[in-house]
Amino acid sequence: MQQFVNLTLGGVITGAVYAAFALALVLIWRSTRIVNFAQGSMAALTTFIALSLIEGGQSYWVGLVVALLAGLVIGAVVERVVIRPVEGGPELNAVIVTLGLFIAIQALISVLFGVNQRAFVPPFSTIGFKAGDFTLALSPNTLFTLGAVLLVMVGLTALFRFTRVGLAMRASAFGQEVARLLGVRVGRMLTLGWALAAVVGSLAGMLIAAEVSFVAPTFMDSLIVFGFVAAVLGGLDSPIGAVVGGLLLGLALSYVRGYLDETLVGMAALVILVVVLLVRPGGLFSTTQTRRA
Repeated sequence: MQQFVNLTLGGVITGAVYAAFALALVLIWRSTRIVNFAQGSMAALTTFIALSLIEGGQSYWVGLVVALLAGLVIGAVVERVVIRPVEGGPELNAVIVTLGLFIAIQALISVLFGVNQRAFVPPFSTIGFKAGDFTLALSPNTLFTLGAVLLVMVGLTALFRFTRVGLAMRASAFGQEVARLLGVRVGRMLTLGWALAAVVGSLAGMLIAAEVSFVAPTFMDSLIVFGFVAAVLGGLDSPIGAVVGGLLLGLALSYVRGYLDETLVGMAALVILVVVLLVRPGGLFSTTQTRRA
């Protein structure tokens, strides 16, 4: 029972980390219909910027604010300079560009900050709470991570459902010409979508770094894969789905790691992805679209 409880708690915590990254992917998808494979390296870059400030004597919270602002600027610049020329063309073009951007930013991190691992001190204690003689795999820092992910989920859901900006972003993603005719400034909405997604990605990078207690140029690589699986599992068009998908994936992989073998985690993620694509390609929270003749 102790093992099951700790595996469950560990799965929820890991799933929250996957969900944080999946939310960034969902935000870009809903606002531009592009899957940004460079999201992880962009988040790693802003995390290194924050770490430099923290190592220079600033608090974690100053580093967090700077990371979010840096993400906002980087996301806007990337959309304007790199993505804008290929938007509206074949979808494969955008995929290739984001993959190239992923490699370029990761190389830039290595040049600017080095290739070695560096310690990252979390903002709260990582010592698990005690229940009698039983130490839970749940700490103040993990509660902060869970709270931050839920707050972002609520914020994104409200943005797209209840605000004019969110509706304009979705209109720009689905039909740019129609949106322009309705008075929507499509270019600004696409830039805003990338900027906000980079902010969410920067938050995910800071949360992940605090959970694993180190950063390196490649520390987000595995999260790119699992975050993408989580987003597809819940539905690329649903912030709630991203969180649920992340939690479900985290639980599933935690049980595989605990009861089977660590080496089977990657295979389990692949099996989950294939099953979802076969059974419900739009994800668990996708809506059925109907056409009228």
